[in-house]
Amino acid sequence: MGLYNARQVKKKRKASKWMKIDYKRSKLHMQKKKDPLEGCPQARAIVLEKRQLEAKQPNSALRKCVRIQLIRNGKQITAFVPGNKAISFIDEHDEVVIEGIGGAQGGPKGDIPTVKYQVSKVNNVALEQLVKGKKQKPGR
Repeated sequence: MGLYNARQVKKKRKASKWMKIDYKRSKLHMQKKKDPLEGCPQARAIVLEKRQLEAKQPNSALRKCVRIQLIRNGKQITAFVPGNKAISFIDEHDEVVIEGIGGAQGGPKGDIPTVKYQVSKVNNVALEQLVKGKKQKPGR
């Protein structure tokens, strides 16, 4: 560590940064590559099937979800359907808009394993308004 050692210290520091997984993931944009929405807050999709997922322990509920295929890139994901009896307003081949649920660090929220997205609109009508009875679902 002499007087003229700054270049070597800087070089070592730069190399050691790449050993840290957080630095490496951010510089290689791994989060955007892994994300099916590709960094966007919302995306349109087509419903493939309705399904029920079991909640994690200690809860024993059946959470209503849909299996969807994104229009923009063709990836298939599972999305949660929030609201009482909201699953009855969604049919197969409907167009839905999904958004992130907002779990910690972009992960799943609550007791639904592996589900990171929720349905917000069905055929361009808000799901919340359909459940409350303020609007009717348009036919396609």
